[in-house]
Amino acid sequence: MIKSLENILENIVKKNETVLKALELLDKSVVKVLFVTEEDKLIGTVTDGDIRRAFLSNISVESTIEKIASYNPKIITSGKENLLNNLFTEYGISAIPEVDEKGQVVKIYYEDNKKNKKRLSKLKIPTVIMAGGLGTRLYPYTKILPKPLIPIADTPICERIINSLYDEGCDEFHMVVNYKKNMIKSYFGELNYNYSLTFWDEEKPLGTGGGLRLLKDVMTGTFILTNCDILIMEEVYKMVDHHIGNKNDATIVCSLKSFEIPYGIVNMTEKGEVASFKEKPSMSFFTNTGYYILNTSVFEYIEEDEVIGMPDILSRMKEDGRKVGVYPISDSIWFDMGQFDSMEGMERKLREMDMT
Repeated sequence: MIKSLENILENIVKKNETVLKALELLDKSVVKVLFVTEEDKLIGTVTDGDIRRAFLSNISVESTIEKIASYNPKIITSGKENLLNNLFTEYGISAIPEVDEKGQVVKIYYEDNKKNKKRLSKLKIPTVIMAGGLGTRLYPYTKILPKPLIPIADTPICERIINSLYDEGCDEFHMVVNYKKNMIKSYFGELNYNYSLTFWDEEKPLGTGGGLRLLKDVMTGTFILTNCDILIMEEVYKMVDHHIGNKNDATIVCSLKSFEIPYGIVNMTEKGEVASFKEKPSMSFFTNTGYYILNTSVFEYIEEDEVIGMPDILSRMKEDGRKVGVYPISDSIWFDMGQFDSMEGMERKLREMDMT
């Protein structure tokens, strides 16, 4: 169904705005595209894909969006609404602006496919979920429940992870369990589901990498690895296509974090004199979300019964000449329940998204 945005100003941005500002606007937008203007005239578009490519090219978040915009956007003029269906079908774009005789955007049309999104694709990609940890940062909750069964907006986090991936087309899941593993198995044993779920017992804590090695003789080709306390609200095929298209051996999904330091910063010279002041500066960096797209070559870098985490394994791969890439995402689509404050934020976001 084709609809028009109620407030088009939320998707119109001037060319001299920053990449960070564009990312913030896209996070809040119904359609993931901004229309770039110069003197109020439409000149181009910026999508989340444009921003991702910019990050991978080491373009600063403080750069202006005119450096990353795509130009010559597809448009319609007033009275040509009958062309919308053909344009959406032919170009696969998420939104089309209507412009007037001055070249200014007067309407923005988009396709509302939310109801038809479920099970559109069949990804032949298995998923491994690391669910064996003690969850010490969530104590005392984890004294009663294992972390994978802690409810977020009334649904255990691990069930949410599986459901979100199943909705994207994945139907083969493997869960590495240890702490309170019988409780986890019992819970899923009582569910009625249409996917394949296999449990792998970790007899002693081995870390993310050591636990993964249990599946050495099972995995083939490309697969997903995720911690049991996060949700990545990104379309899976985009991450997998990026991994395969870049011929990566491993791809880390990384989230952009931006912070404002709540203090004035003083820079000093070697003589102890004041060189400069900076009041409440902001900083941005990418952090590992705990979500990976991997090839089976990863198993070559894990010894049997070795206690090791994924960062150390990826470092081994890099040192051996393997290609380890990054898939950058915004902070707004990474939901983390690893600590109490982030768990509360995750539940709030999910309730706002009406995912229950």
